[in-house]
Amino acid sequence: MPEMPEVQGLVDFLHERATGLTVTKVSVANIAALKTYDPPIDAITGATVTGAARHGKFVDLQTDAGAHLVFHLAKAGWLRWYDQLPATVIRPGKTPIALRVGFDDGSGFDLTEAGTKKSLAYYAARSPADVPGIARLGPDPLDESFTRDTLAGLLEGRRTQIKGVLRDQSIVAGIGNAYSDEILHAAKMSPYALAAGLTDAEIDRLYAALRQTLAEAVAAASGKPPADLKDAKRRGMAVHGRRGEACPVCGDEVRSVFFADNSLEYCPTCQTGGKILADRRLSRLLK
Repeated sequence: MPEMPEVQGLVDFLHERATGLTVTKVSVANIAALKTYDPPIDAITGATVTGAARHGKFVDLQTDAGAHLVFHLAKAGWLRWYDQLPATVIRPGKTPIALRVGFDDGSGFDLTEAGTKKSLAYYAARSPADVPGIARLGPDPLDESFTRDTLAGLLEGRRTQIKGVLRDQSIVAGIGNAYSDEILHAAKMSPYALAAGLTDAEIDRLYAALRQTLAEAVAAASGKPPADLKDAKRRGMAVHGRRGEACPVCGDEVRSVFFADNSLEYCPTCQTGGKILADRRLSRLLK
């Protein structure tokens, strides 16, 4: 799933490559992915792109027509950029393409989604705040205003596991399954630690790990075209997606806990005092 660093990479690419271009084509291939009707999606046709921005894991393509194209790539979505947009006709229902956008210099992009479970969403909106998912977002953890005390306030009173807190977009925007694993590994913290039970020293470590992990990942994504962002993400992971490999910090074996539709990865030595987490949804540490 694309998370904040990869989405920021896409935003930076679109801002540099598409700003100043005029939208000449908007082809809807998956009508179920279009979540708005007013303004209509073709309101951006003929508009000039004025920039791009990120809101959590949402991409916001801004235009001079008073309309924004906003999209969320969900778990299996991606943006495929073309310097020369294909002339092939899109057949709805027979393609992974959800939306095609073309520009006046011949370039453009497709929003695609692999697999049968379709969660990718795109919106035409007068303001990003009109998109429900954006309106519900918590603070951005890389914003200058996001301090250690901001994080402490968000954790206070939450008797839920810290892994879930980090992934909750209404609490902290932009972090998903992969980077929550990486942050907790860097903070030497169990994914099952209760948010409200963290000590001041643990909050200090978590804040430092969160800011450093995300800042480094954003820097690694900067300047890369969309086709290279996924590989850059994989290469930068210490534990996520590395089950069975050696922890780069201590050499212990990276372990997984599997759930219905995803998994988490962690290092027992670095994060749980050597204890192995039971592999079930409501797991506790094995005695």
